Amino acid sequence: MRFLTSCLITTIVAGTSCAPSERSTAFRTLLADEWALRLAEDPLLATSAGVNDYNDQLPSMSPEDLQRRANARRGFLARLAELDRGALDDDGRISYDMFRRTLEDEVSAHEFGADRIPITVDNGFHIAFARLPNQVPLNTTADYENYIARLRAYPRYVDQHVGLMRQGLEDGFTMPRIVLDGYEITIESHVVDDVTQSVFHAPFEQFPSTVPAADRDRLRASGEAAILEAVVPGYRTFLTFMTDEYIPHARPTTGASQLPDGEAYYEYLVRHFTTLDVTPQEVHDVGLREVERIRTQMEAIIEEVGFDGSFDEFLTFLRTDPRFYATTPRALIEKASYIAKRMDGKLPSLFGRLPRLPYGIQPVPDHLAPKYTGGRYVGAPLGGTQPGYYWVNAYALESRPLYVLPALTLHEAVPGHHLQNALQQELDGLPPFRRFGGVNAFGEGWGLYSEWLGIEAGIYETPYENFGRLTYEMWRACRLVVDTGLHAMEWTRQQAMDFLASNTALSLHEVRTETDRYISWPGQALAYKMGELKIRELRARAEEALGERFDVREFHDAVLMNGEIPLSVLEIQIDNFISDGRP
Repeated sequence: MRFLTSCLITTIVAGTSCAPSERSTAFRTLLADEWALRLAEDPLLATSAGVNDYNDQLPSMSPEDLQRRANARRGFLARLAELDRGALDDDGRISYDMFRRTLEDEVSAHEFGADRIPITVDNGFHIAFARLPNQVPLNTTADYENYIARLRAYPRYVDQHVGLMRQGLEDGFTMPRIVLDGYEITIESHVVDDVTQSVFHAPFEQFPSTVPAADRDRLRASGEAAILEAVVPGYRTFLTFMTDEYIPHARPTTGASQLPDGEAYYEYLVRHFTTLDVTPQEVHDVGLREVERIRTQMEAIIEEVGFDGSFDEFLTFLRTDPRFYATTPRALIEKASYIAKRMDGKLPSLFGRLPRLPYGIQPVPDHLAPKYTGGRYVGAPLGGTQPGYYWVNAYALESRPLYVLPALTLHEAVPGHHLQNALQQELDGLPPFRRFGGVNAFGEGWGLYSEWLGIEAGIYETPYENFGRLTYEMWRACRLVVDTGLHAMEWTRQQAMDFLASNTALSLHEVRTETDRYISWPGQALAYKMGELKIRELRARAEEALGERFDVREFHDAVLMNGEIPLSVLEIQIDNFISDGRP
């Protein structure tokens, strides 16, 4: 990739000396000002970014705070509009465009009132808070005191979110009632009488050697009191609110377009999550074409293995034959670990640059597993002592087929989310908002591309595993159809489940949990396939243009070298790579 510095652009355009332009300096100042405010407003983000000035605090989510932040973003947009984008270098223009998109999207989300729904079926403020023990530094006495202060702050944090959700109930802007059955398990597992059974107690069970022995009993007693006096009551308050108020009165409709100003809201979400100027109908049509194409490849595998029966009968065979399922959670985790380690050995042949941060493999925590997807990547905070983690869901083993495990592992661990996220953390030259931000279409598109890359790496050892890869690809293609169907075309939940069940080899349990995820998180499911299609399109373009000079390691480095960027920006970067023949 070719990058011009600001001074070089100034010299070429104006013939001046090689000194940083005032506008370039003003842009850097603007980014620094916004980032400083963002960290002060979001202490949890600050901690994950390695800034420890706010480690004793939680964000404030009052309506007044939300309005003040939106006004600040409008102010930053006004400052940005005064700058000359053309005076910036290549990377500066990427940052300019991404910064503007980020602020505009956040202002739009505020104007639509998105904060009134701070939960999905498998995530939310209360679920994220339960990961706190693994996401904060716990190396010193001061670290423990900060952690305890955050535990003490939890009731206020809950009350503010409950206030937003009550406003949503008044406005008709809520989660759909149909996906909330059983949601209590994400909360009630934290309402404990025995403090040692709380996930928040883990840091007090074994202290690091850097915490003086003389402080440990005091810290343990203080922490246990905070859990019993603040954390448990906070979760109990939220549980009571959900069971008594929210779930009974959540909206009966399903689609986002049925929310107040819902059509415009969903159109915004489609653009936000795809980073493309596309309509729901256009995305729906892409999905239908992909479903047809992938179905042809799946039927070829059915013929290859000699199965005597229909497509639906083959899916039933996959869902019910015990050979395709682990018999114990440990066996499932060990299989995932084996696949991940095999892929580790393939990485040097596919990438020129590899991350320093390792990753581990763990089961999805019990308090999340029943409503959780098959697996997920959980990143590590910068500067901490934790690795990244690939979570594998070992709940309901009869719904966790082994033939999809290779594709899941490549997506969530390597070369998917762990490799891409860990490399992004190491990009010291990026502005912090890019280094610690995310672009769903890029990140999830890369994850799905990584599944396809497993063919090149030789990871799929049987036709059934390759069928599993295709059913995962089909799953993401179906998402384009189902998400837009649900949220723009008034599909019912049953229609969505029927479409998934008839076109993928997902277990029926996963069909239900995935459908509920799309209902509760409109638009996000579009990112995967739209991103993967763009990355594969750009790779094919590079291979054709460069011929024998094409090096897959250099191509992958070029894709990842700028962190997560909008797909339109990625296209420009790969066109530059093709022009140069190298990253």
